[in-house]
Amino acid sequence: MGAGHAHKLYRHGHSPVHGLPAHCKIAAVFCFVLVVVSTPREALWAFGLYAALLALAAAAARVPARFLLTRLLIEVPFVAFAVLMPFVAEGPRVHVGGLSLSTSGLWGAWNILAKGTLGVAASVLLAATTELRELLQGLQRLRMPPLLVQIASFMIRYGDVITDEMRRMRIARLSRGFEARGVRSWGVLAKSAGALFIRSYERGERVHLSMVSRGYTGTMPVVDAASATRAQWTRAAALPLAALAVCLLGWTL
Repeated sequence: MGAGHAHKLYRHGHSPVHGLPAHCKIAAVFCFVLVVVSTPREALWAFGLYAALLALAAAAARVPARFLLTRLLIEVPFVAFAVLMPFVAEGPRVHVGGLSLSTSGLWGAWNILAKGTLGVAASVLLAATTELRELLQGLQRLRMPPLLVQIASFMIRYGDVITDEMRRMRIARLSRGFEARGVRSWGVLAKSAGALFIRSYERGERVHLSMVSRGYTGTMPVVDAASATRAQWTRAAALPLAALAVCLLGWTL
């Protein structure tokens, strides 16, 4: 987990949120999502307050609203699923604009959209203020199984390697006059996919042998074992604690 590996979701900054240890932010986001999911769907006002809390956190992190909104587009497939629920769900129905919609489907769609959007927004905010290397180290500090952390680390790094290899192979095909047009091109694309798999497998083998020759025994060394201070934990807990208060009000009112 060497340094210098940035990702597109990360936004470099020096805000108070950026300065928090990664494991504090991971725990805060996890608790926030649990609280949001536990909130009754009928408490519509509570989800508005959750959105306001995330907006305050984004302002403290100096992350622009446009940056967050554009990255929420990853949620579009789930939104499409939620939109279909009022039409296919069973139970009592209401008529809106000439359409017959299921009442339970409407509540289910609202539940998915509200909680899913808040969860994705919190995750995007976490990624925008934390580098990948720090995220992996944070998972280590939170005692996540080391094997899962290593798998995630290798997936992130070799995802970029494979993507770059695919780009080079595409350039090689174009330089030879190849253009994907119709079914006749599938054979060439299939051979390219097979060559990519073989190259990736061989590179993985070489990397594993290199790690073993350097003393790898199944665990990665912890680069930085520094723990968070009480003040840092308190700042990180502000978001989930405020959300918890809103959730309790949602169940009692």
